[in-house]
Amino acid sequence: MKLHAIICTRSREGITSVTNNLISYLVECDINILLAIDSPSIFTAYNKAFEKINENPEDIVIFCHDDIEIRDKPIDFVQNLKNSLQNEGTGFVGPAGTTNLGHDAIWWEQQGWQQGLHKGKVTHLDPQGKEYLTFYGEPGDVVVLDGVFLAAQVKTIEKLGLDKPEYFEGEWDFYDIHYTSKAFLEGYTNKILDMDIVHHSRGELVGRDSWHKNREAFISKTKLPLVL
Repeated sequence: MKLHAIICTRSREGITSVTNNLISYLVECDINILLAIDSPSIFTAYNKAFEKINENPEDIVIFCHDDIEIRDKPIDFVQNLKNSLQNEGTGFVGPAGTTNLGHDAIWWEQQGWQQGLHKGKVTHLDPQGKEYLTFYGEPGDVVVLDGVFLAAQVKTIEKLGLDKPEYFEGEWDFYDIHYTSKAFLEGYTNKILDMDIVHHSRGELVGRDSWHKNREAFISKTKLPLVL
């Protein structure tokens, strides 16, 4: 079983020290890296990179942002992924998600957070660059995951596909909810793992029109809520 990581970055000029450190970490983990640069769409980037992986169906593919830092020991990180994806029915795994995707299709919404419906944790940076831990809940099974980091086996991805839905207008938004909800609806079990990940972006995509348009399109095409 081999591991591959697809990292999507907007342009070659955008490759930062954070991205280079991520690449170095993944190399230390003996993970094959596919860097998608200058893609017009995250769906296209992931699709084209995945087509280059002609390996065992049992292999694991990571899809991740280019601005993350993984602080787990490499040997523990790799073993965690392998252990979590050994079960035939496991879909996607990652650091954060929810057991209940409500009618607004916003996985991190506050009411669900207060009710203990979300799972996982991610360290973020405030505007001054100071780290703070965003704790959603203990690890466990979920219906959807956040796209900062996703991993699944090759055979699962081949069955589910990575294409952009025709009803999505935006090229960069809501891919994570689309991919992971599709896995859930196909009968796979998505899981949140105990991972030490720092996201060097605050992830404020809700200010983008394309995020709202894709969310509204997803809502119109999906019977919500999705509940574990």
